[in-house]
Amino acid sequence: TYSDFASVKSAFLSGEMTEQNLKKGLTDGLNELLEPVRQHFTNDENARTLLAQVRQFKKEDLKATSSDEKEERRLNLVATGKISSAGGHVVFAPLPTASPTLQMATDILARLALGGDKKKILFLSDWSAHVCSSCDADKKAIAAYHTVLLSGLRSLDPALMDDVTVVTQSDAILSDPSNYWISVINIGRHFRLDDIMGPNMKDSDAVGPVVGRLMRVADVMGLDPASIALPTAAGDVDGFGGADVDENIIGRYYDEKLIAVGMSKPDLLRGDALPIILQQREIEAHKTENDEYYLMDDPKVNGKSKMKKAFCEPGNIEFCPPIMVATTFGLGGKSQILIHRSEENGGDVTYSTKDELERDFESGALHPGDLKAAASALMVETLDKITAGMKADADVTKASKALKAFEKKMSKKKK
Repeated sequence: TYSDFASVKSAFLSGEMTEQNLKKGLTDGLNELLEPVRQHFTNDENARTLLAQVRQFKKEDLKATSSDEKEERRLNLVATGKISSAGGHVVFAPLPTASPTLQMATDILARLALGGDKKKILFLSDWSAHVCSSCDADKKAIAAYHTVLLSGLRSLDPALMDDVTVVTQSDAILSDPSNYWISVINIGRHFRLDDIMGPNMKDSDAVGPVVGRLMRVADVMGLDPASIALPTAAGDVDGFGGADVDENIIGRYYDEKLIAVGMSKPDLLRGDALPIILQQREIEAHKTENDEYYLMDDPKVNGKSKMKKAFCEPGNIEFCPPIMVATTFGLGGKSQILIHRSEENGGDVTYSTKDELERDFESGALHPGDLKAAASALMVETLDKITAGMKADADVTKASKALKAFEKKMSKKKK
């Protein structure tokens, strides 16, 4: 009998204890230690059941890993019937806000157009909106935002939207929640927290956007697309930028995990429409409620009133909102734009390209007043089209009112 490690070591090295005796002594000692545990798992019903489940899980895992290629657990929206086929082109709608802007709609349309002839899918991330506290995680406000957004998109480009399949995240997840949430967990296990947070999030920030980014990768896996269009480098997808992080973690997860199990990595595209912001005010105190941008539900009168306040410095083409508006809503949907001018200013003139507009404006041949008048007319026409689309659908009208009521309620909370 030995009472300490030193004496056992000395006896073994001197030859007093054989290797066989050492192994037998260790085995007997371990069995003595383990016997109470064995008795517990033999005699206790709950423990016995748990042990049986663990043994079964191990068998299932051995079966799954016995082949060279292990299938990745994921939501499969083709299998659940939510989309007709894989290999489409996906655009994720911006997370909800109480004041959806026209810029949001034009950006979505521009990203959808990047898909070319592929089947186009617009994905509405309603559960990610809850996770990220968009619209204060108000279910009705989130639904209202999506209803208003879709109505505006269909009014702006009905031909394009006719070819778009709209997929709502909650509906997609509920078609196979088990595989979806397992994929979210696996994605989280694969990355370091720093990878998901990116450069703009701090340790003191809420955890919601981190979970939302994991969900975005799981959403992509479920859609199995050939391409995805994300915002440009300056794009904000979750309040912390996020477009660069999304591109990085989606690309890496395919490179490091999914390609090996037979999934094809989608093309990760970036794109936005021309910016139609009306003012550049760097000082927060100088900013007003909404004259920096057009809202989706602006009345047509705002087409003139907001354009009247828009920045338009003679000769400045670096930042000229009327040129951006004229290009987006004039040249974007028509082959030419006619600008009315007095005889003293050279008479009416027709433009076919943005370059032509910028050339004449920079040289002074096109007066700011004439340019603004043309841009105002285009905005009145555009807002009138969107308003008509909303009024034609009782559900959209109701959603627009609900969103305004929610915005009013949130404004009171801030005071």
